[in-house]
Amino acid sequence: MTKLRQIFRPGTSYRAFLLSVLMMGLALGLYKGVLDNYLAEIVSMGEFERGVSEFFRELPGLVLVFLLAALYLLSAESIYKIGSAVLLVGMAMHAAVPPGRALITLAICVYSLGEHIQLGLKSTLALSYSNEGRGGEALGTQSAFQQIGTLVGYAAIIVLFLFAPQVQKTYRCVFLAATVVTAVGGIVSLRIRGRSSTDSAHRRFYFHRKFTKYYFLEVFYGARKQVFLTFGPYVLILFYGAGPGTISLLFAVSAVCGFIASPIVGRIIDKLGYKVVMVADTLILVVVCFFYGFAHHLFPKNIAFLVCCVNYVLDSIISLASMASNVYVQDLSDSNEELQATISTGISVNHLITILIALFGGWIWKTLGIETLFILSAILGLCNSAYAASIKTKKKA
Repeated sequence: MTKLRQIFRPGTSYRAFLLSVLMMGLALGLYKGVLDNYLAEIVSMGEFERGVSEFFRELPGLVLVFLLAALYLLSAESIYKIGSAVLLVGMAMHAAVPPGRALITLAICVYSLGEHIQLGLKSTLALSYSNEGRGGEALGTQSAFQQIGTLVGYAAIIVLFLFAPQVQKTYRCVFLAATVVTAVGGIVSLRIRGRSSTDSAHRRFYFHRKFTKYYFLEVFYGARKQVFLTFGPYVLILFYGAGPGTISLLFAVSAVCGFIASPIVGRIIDKLGYKVVMVADTLILVVVCFFYGFAHHLFPKNIAFLVCCVNYVLDSIISLASMASNVYVQDLSDSNEELQATISTGISVNHLITILIALFGGWIWKTLGIETLFILSAILGLCNSAYAASIKTKKKA
């Protein structure tokens, strides 16, 4: 607690904010730990239907800039509370509605809207409440609280499904528990006081010719990311029969590895330069995609399953190299506002391609096979590397 007082300003609502973030992270861990299995086993979503549901999950990210613009009169605290309410509605829908594809897809969309509303505001509030010169630590603390909550949620699912049968009632209990935790997080968020302003740079699109390559890099990155994000776990569930406990364990291992690897990747970017990292990470991705799509042709099924699990974790680590594109934007930007506006626009561009990949990826898997889907992902990775290689970096003095 003493450490928190050094990072955050006295008189601010940082305690309520961090507790809310912790609760929302816990609810996310419970929710994410069972969602893919629930969709496959209870809702009976196939490859194509999963892609459709992911299309609607990503849709709020695309329209977020318009929503924030409509709420420009409200403070960051008020918008954060609205996000908490939307999250609660979305989670409650998962627990209450019958397991039909349309209703569950709507519930996923509503929950995702709440997630996206809160996404940037967490950083805004953490920085607003931080002491001078402690902004980085404040962001790290906020992220740590969320990650701890999420990992606890994953751990709970791992333990639960060691003893509980994988039946609809068990999934409902998890969604109900996640709804209660989300409600607690929402109630705690009501104690957040203040009128922090949201950054206007995050509320508008910003296009400039000098950032053209960055926008295209976001297109390539968004496309390849979505393949693993949506279909990576689904391959393990539909093809290899992985249960919720196994998927939660995989998510937890990926999160821990990402937590450890993140500062290391950051130092590599600083030492070798963003261009080298952007080229190298997608070349590694080609190997990952090959084994993910063809492991079942090369190894016995049990070995192929382990190979795919390792590849999933490896992809989560190399995805951290996306930080390099932000450093690239920083190198080109003339001001902090231009930097933030460009990255915000890049996120919107990223979401535009991800919703298309989610929609067509399921169709490709269903009609052409899982091998074709990951071959295309590898090709996108090669395109990303080739395009990143064309970047002209500033010469160091």
